[in-house]
Amino acid sequence: MSRDAGRQADAVSRRKYLLTSAAIGTAGLAGCSGGNDGGGSDGSDGESDGSDGSDDGGDSTNSIDSGSSGPATVTAEGSSTVYPISNKGSSYWNSNSPASDGEYWGANDESSVAGWDQIDTDQNIADYFASLYGFEPTGERSNPPFATRVALSHSGTGCEAVRDGLVDIGNSSGPITAELDISEEQRDENYVDHVVGRDGQPVFVSQAIYDAGVEQLTGEQIRGIYQGDITNWSEVGGPDQEIYVVGRAEGSGTDTSFRLNMLGDADAPMDVDTRLGQNQQVQQVLQDNDNAIGYMALAFSGSGIQAIAIDFEGTVFRPDPDAENTIFDSEYPLNRDLHMYTRITEDTPEGTDMREAAFLNMFLTDFGQQTFVEDVNYITLPTSDIEAEREKLPDQA
Repeated sequence: MSRDAGRQADAVSRRKYLLTSAAIGTAGLAGCSGGNDGGGSDGSDGESDGSDGSDDGGDSTNSIDSGSSGPATVTAEGSSTVYPISNKGSSYWNSNSPASDGEYWGANDESSVAGWDQIDTDQNIADYFASLYGFEPTGERSNPPFATRVALSHSGTGCEAVRDGLVDIGNSSGPITAELDISEEQRDENYVDHVVGRDGQPVFVSQAIYDAGVEQLTGEQIRGIYQGDITNWSEVGGPDQEIYVVGRAEGSGTDTSFRLNMLGDADAPMDVDTRLGQNQQVQQVLQDNDNAIGYMALAFSGSGIQAIAIDFEGTVFRPDPDAENTIFDSEYPLNRDLHMYTRITEDTPEGTDMREAAFLNMFLTDFGQQTFVEDVNYITLPTSDIEAEREKLPDQA
């Protein structure tokens, strides 16, 4: 099966995977990533508040104004899969919390943030990462050296937006070669691929189907379901019910990756009952129906649905981090990289300017991997991959 090129064989982190509670639900996903005091609404995950998941995910004007004479706002758009990582990072950046704030950044007598103790600084969070690339710290909460803003759309539109110079960073859960139908040579000539984490991309079924005995399928059975050859759950050991097949919208990186890795071709035909634009919409449909199957990102697990084990040619990968073979393993065939693409231009021949580098570098630290990747239910990069990703950034000031 096709996989993202260059994937390292290092073991990825395993952690407790809670299928019964959504780490990123509909209410926590959308909303502007503009300045908020402390980076989040609940003091724990840095996600924006006051949203119902139906808005544009943050492309309204950011409440932080970096000033006409200051560095421009770093803008990003794209994948709903990458959005929890990118938007939480943006929220923390715009908060510019001080080092005394042990809940979001730094340490105090009450608590400490994982990975922060490896960073030697008393600066505010955005001040610290921006200063590594030559930007002047402000020393003020909610006033970073420059602002960041993240919009929610699809991988395809994110890749198109960075291609067309509409945003600085294109978020994608599928390779840009497939999203833009370009060659690897064209990719390398025009873009820099910053991988910030990984997703196991489970296959989910409705709770009723899982309870009726469909806890595991083979890769061939899933292919049969998505290509219209298997249409009733009784054909795979389940109840006598028609299968309601849920797919992602074309142009979605989740759809592109699923077709590449499960069906063998990004343009493979599929026979589905509905296509939905975002992960949280798939989640909702599976919760509302008692005979559905769907695929989405790890971060969108929740009550009323169950991730199933999948047998790929005799090896069973389970949604259990303590299993012998698990969807958290890099060998899991649906495992995929999560990308933030920047564009090579005449003005930026390295493909990443200092603003973008400062923001991206925040994700490529132990603090960033814990806070923005693992804490939103994705898979952290092994140390060797983090070092390789840092090599793609321009030299620090």
